Amino acid sequence: MLLDIPAEKQKEFIRNSNAWINICEGSVRSGKTIASVLRFLEFVARTGKRSGKIAIVGRTERTITRNILEPAGDFLGTRFRISQGQVRLFGKRVDIIGANDERAVDKIAGATLWGAYADEISRLPKSFWDMLISRLSLSGAQMFGSTNPDSPFHHLKVDYLDNPNIDIYSIHFSIDDNPYLPPEYIRNLKHTYKGLWYRRYIDGEWVAAHGAIFDMFDVKKHIIDIIPRIKKYYVGIDYGTVNPTVFILLGLGEDDRFYVINEYRWDSQLRGRQKTDDEYAQDFVRWMKSFTSKDEMLNVDSVWIDPSATSFALTLHRYGIKKIRQADNEVLEGIRNVSTLLGNDRLLFKRGGCDVGVKEMVSYQWDEKSQIKGEDKPLKQNDHLPDALRYVIHSIQHIWKHWRLAA
Repeated sequence: MLLDIPAEKQKEFIRNSNAWINICEGSVRSGKTIASVLRFLEFVARTGKRSGKIAIVGRTERTITRNILEPAGDFLGTRFRISQGQVRLFGKRVDIIGANDERAVDKIAGATLWGAYADEISRLPKSFWDMLISRLSLSGAQMFGSTNPDSPFHHLKVDYLDNPNIDIYSIHFSIDDNPYLPPEYIRNLKHTYKGLWYRRYIDGEWVAAHGAIFDMFDVKKHIIDIIPRIKKYYVGIDYGTVNPTVFILLGLGEDDRFYVINEYRWDSQLRGRQKTDDEYAQDFVRWMKSFTSKDEMLNVDSVWIDPSATSFALTLHRYGIKKIRQADNEVLEGIRNVSTLLGNDRLLFKRGGCDVGVKEMVSYQWDEKSQIKGEDKPLKQNDHLPDALRYVIHSIQHIWKHWRLAA
């Protein structure tokens, strides 16, 4: 029954995934998750009563539901609901475990597993992944999962996929291995990712992040003199004490492009003194009024602030700023989204409005020392406007994700 699918690569994985660890890796939308989920369902369905537990793990219960339980439910003609951290699968209890940070290792310490499924493996904390594998200690225990490529120095690549001494079966998927995708969708998807993200998510390469983060940023193309009528305004705030505090004004044009119009910046190291939250709030109000002809603040849709800057957010609220939102601080996803808009000419900068910020966009670099450890991290230098920008872009992605992106 489970082999009644048209994709040959999926069938190949289901037939041959009989190792202790079985992983589908490769590009996005390539069919790897469906193949690994079907194989896991088959494993659970054909295994009788056994001691030990079954677990499905991922970054959060929400991502597990979206990526694993919903496709599994569609295939089986049912709908799974998590109750007290569990679902029932073929009459068996399956633990649902979110592993968003290193503390998650406590959730499986001491457990004995005879089956597991792991979603987005390369994004799971190393300590959790290593503990998960160590818990598969029963005879015949198996783990199935899928992952997108990451750094070639990532622990999953070095310690597992490339380790000949481990009983592991892995198979590489490309976007062409999914027969369900229409050609026009594939073309549009290829425009969604740029640079590093294209090589990883479309070509499926385990490639290192190095050099300039926004290597697609072109000062001749992305800096313009005249901007169109703006439909909505947004503000991003990167708050610092010793480091600079930066506000950016982002506009959504009537041409469905974003424009970085202006920045406020206070660098306490250059200026020789720090400002209080009240002083910054007063500066914010004056800055907002500078964009109108009347003595009133510019009407903005939302103000997105660094989630760690709680005290400053409260101070702004006291000064009458009512549309403050806590930004989504997913660094890599935020960088990828900014890169997507830049690469498709949907994010531009007004000349003269943020000269220091433009220099940061050009000089924002990956941390090569972190890359050697298998981690993608930006250097904590020249990151203030880029941080404020990704706070907004990532947090309002529901506005632009539906756009047809074509370079």
